[in-house]
Amino acid sequence: MDSQKKILIITYYWPPAGGPGVQRWLKFAKYLPENGWKPVIYTPENPSYPLLDESLLKDIPEDIEMVKTKIWEPYQLAEKLNKSNKKFKAGQFDVGKNQSWKSRLSIWVRGNFFIPDARVFWVKPSVKFLEQYLKKNKIDVVVTSGPPHSLHLIGLALKKKRPELKWIADFRDPWTEISYYKHLKLTKSSDKKHRQLESEVFRNADFTLATSYTDAENFRKNGANAICITNGFDEADANSHSQKPALNGSQPQKFTLSYIGVLEQLRNPENLWKALEDLVKTNPEFAGNFTLKFAGRIDDKILNSIENSAVKNNILNLGYLSHDKAIDEMQTSDLLLITNFPNASSKGIIPGKIFEYLATGKQIISFGPDKADVAKILKETQAGKHFSYDDTEKIKAFILEKFELWKNGSLTANAQNIEQFSRRNLTKKLAEILNRFFKP
Repeated sequence: MDSQKKILIITYYWPPAGGPGVQRWLKFAKYLPENGWKPVIYTPENPSYPLLDESLLKDIPEDIEMVKTKIWEPYQLAEKLNKSNKKFKAGQFDVGKNQSWKSRLSIWVRGNFFIPDARVFWVKPSVKFLEQYLKKNKIDVVVTSGPPHSLHLIGLALKKKRPELKWIADFRDPWTEISYYKHLKLTKSSDKKHRQLESEVFRNADFTLATSYTDAENFRKNGANAICITNGFDEADANSHSQKPALNGSQPQKFTLSYIGVLEQLRNPENLWKALEDLVKTNPEFAGNFTLKFAGRIDDKILNSIENSAVKNNILNLGYLSHDKAIDEMQTSDLLLITNFPNASSKGIIPGKIFEYLATGKQIISFGPDKADVAKILKETQAGKHFSYDDTEKIKAFILEKFELWKNGSLTANAQNIEQFSRRNLTKKLAEILNRFFKP
């Protein structure tokens, strides 16, 4: 084990944190040792996670080295000002007509006082601590994973102090290009500060990792040495869940369209709800054999809107589930829903759940901008169809086509070329990059 090269992974999200953000480096850490790299995890001792998922603890390698320091976060203050500010921890907030004055004030404070985000208070103490840690411990490569993008400022400061340090900045989501950035109510000087810091990270990191093809291209245009390694699915998870019954397994099986995960207002496919309402109203056979299943945290205002429509009797809302149980629910669905932000600048976002959807072999219905990276993946794997937020009639035709196949017992798994997205193969790709460019 001592002959292995060491990689220090600086990440805010680590089990028992839930949600997609934790899984990328948890899975890399799981499979890196078989590729000659020993991970060391640096993470906060007392983080304020928006979601918890104890089931992910089983993926942490038994002998992994953990290094922790305390963090101070101002979220408790924000939540006292307005209860809906709890959404901030997950990068969500009310938009448009749903915004109260308290929400507007909180968003303005978040964007202009905490640059790049509210975890910025962990930067200085972490740099001070890790300077000493790096002197005493041989580390071959340092990785910072964001968001929160404050963590990249830890890498940037360490790189400036130790230019010989090999540093990878991993962007699970973009910084200034992310859809909600324009909703942050930034002053000109705050916007300039965000962009300046992002540029410094791009220029100083030895490598910038992107999770989508478009993001990697955009990062390169902005001065980064960027490579794309997408997220993926863990074959071990997929195999262990393929035979398990889901939570609604005792009910008669219906044609089930499922959304698994967190759904906020900025990614709300209103045209899908309209298409489903039309189908329920005009097609009694569909209405009697259809279930719209939610397993996750759905924005209250979205849920209220659907519950006040003709689809209200077809809803099965299971609430937030552990990652394990969420995968079980994917397995007992016929059509899996994925949504992205509608604007063209978000075409490079590939939601992590698409890969777990792919592993089930189920058909996928996707919403987002034209020419999205998700559309490219669905076409390559023949696993479903991507729609813009303007379509309604085409959506109805697609759903009805799948419903007819389901009725005849012909809706079978037919995804192809998905092995490239397994966590084991993606970690192998990461290790090849590390070995090629970061020789000890």
